[in-house]
Amino acid sequence: MAIEIKAPTFPESVADGTVATWHKQPGDAVKRDELIVDIETDKVVMEVLAEADGVMGDIAKPEGETVLSGEVLGTLKDGEAGAAPAAKPADSKAEAKSESAPSDASNESAEEPMLSPAARKLAEENGLAPTDIAGTGKGGRVTKEDVLNAIEAKKNAPAAPAAKPAAAPAAAVTTAEGDRVEKRVPMTRLRARIAERLVDAQSSMAMLTTYNEVNMKPIMDLRKKYKDLFEKKHDGVRLGFMSFFVKAATEALKRYPAVNASIDGNDVVYHGYQDIGVAVSSDRGLVVPILRNTENMGLAQIEGTIADYGRKARDGKLTMEEMTGGTFTISNGGVFGSLLSSPIVNPPQAAILGMHKIQERPMAENGQVVVLPMMYLALSYDHRLIDGKEAVSFLVAIKDLLEDPARLILDV
Repeated sequence: MAIEIKAPTFPESVADGTVATWHKQPGDAVKRDELIVDIETDKVVMEVLAEADGVMGDIAKPEGETVLSGEVLGTLKDGEAGAAPAAKPADSKAEAKSESAPSDASNESAEEPMLSPAARKLAEENGLAPTDIAGTGKGGRVTKEDVLNAIEAKKNAPAAPAAKPAAAPAAAVTTAEGDRVEKRVPMTRLRARIAERLVDAQSSMAMLTTYNEVNMKPIMDLRKKYKDLFEKKHDGVRLGFMSFFVKAATEALKRYPAVNASIDGNDVVYHGYQDIGVAVSSDRGLVVPILRNTENMGLAQIEGTIADYGRKARDGKLTMEEMTGGTFTISNGGVFGSLLSSPIVNPPQAAILGMHKIQERPMAENGQVVVLPMMYLALSYDHRLIDGKEAVSFLVAIKDLLEDPARLILDV
C-alpha cells in the first residue's frame, strides 16, 4: 500500500509553492516524522514530514516545480524502515544484459566497455561516457590511463558548432569566457516576492523619509551597568539595543496612532495594539517576523523573542503565523555598518524606522564640544496617511525616550 505525500495546506495569502529540496530519493528508507521535502513559498519554507515508516516511492514533483495546496508530491511505500535502497538503474541494466546474453561477452563490451572503479569515477567526473573511451586493457577493459588519454583528446578537439539554446535549468549554470566567470541561478520565490513588494511600495505610496540623530550614551551606560545582572536573571537572555528601540517605538505609536495605522481601500484602519516587525537577515533574503502586542512585553521577552526569530530565520524554520501581520517595522542596517539609509515601507503598514551604525562624533553639549556615540535614525512613511508634522514628532518622541530611558518607565 502506498501513502500519498501531499503539499501542505497554504494560507489564503499564498497561492502556490515551489519544491525546494527533496531530502529522500526513491528507494531510501524513511522513518515516521522524518523530513522528506521542503516547499518554498513567498514567505517561508514549509517542511513535509513522513506520516509513517516505509520506503520512498516515486517523486511526482521534482525540485523546481510549482505545486498547489494539497497537491500530490510523491508516494511513500509500506516496508521496513531499514530496508535497503532500491538497486540503481545501471545495476538493473547490467543484470538484464547478463540474463539475455550471458555468453556474449564481446557483444556487451561493444555496447559499453568495462571500466575499473577508478576509471569509471574519473570518467564521470569529466563528463565522459564509457562508449567515448577506447579500452586498451585485457578484453577491451578501460583503464585509468585510457580515461586520461580521452580527457586530453577531448581538450584538444575542435569546438563543436553552437547548438540551439536550451531552456534555462533550475540548477545553477556557470559560464566562463577566459577569466570572466559568470554564475546564473534562478531567483528564489522569497527574493522575487521581496522585489515585487518593494517595487509596488514605491509606485503606490507617497513615500517620504525624515531623519534625526540620537545620543546613544545613556542607553549604552545603562546596558553596561546592568547587562550581566540582566543576563543572569533572565536565563542567559542578553540585553541588546533593539529592545530599547522596540519599547520606545511602542510608546511613540501610542502617542501618534496614525503611524500605527494602515490604508485599506478608501478606509483608514487604526490599530489598537502594537505589532512590530523586526527585519532579520537570512541566506534566503530579508524576512520580517512579528513581535505581537509589544505594549505588553518587557525588555527580556523582546530580546528573547528576537534571538529566537534570528535562529529560526537562519535555519529556515519561521512559520507563516510568525511572518504575517504587523503594524510597524524596525530595520537595523547598523549591524552591517550602514551609516545612513532610507528604508522602504512594508505595505500595508504606513511607516518603518531605520536604525544605523553607532559612531562617535564631536557634538555641542552645554556650550562644550564633546565626543558622543551618535546614531542616525530614519523614518520612512506614507504621506497619504501621515502628515510631516506627525512623522517628525513621532521620530523626536523616539529620540527623547532613548536619550532619557527613565521616560520609558515613568511614561512621560
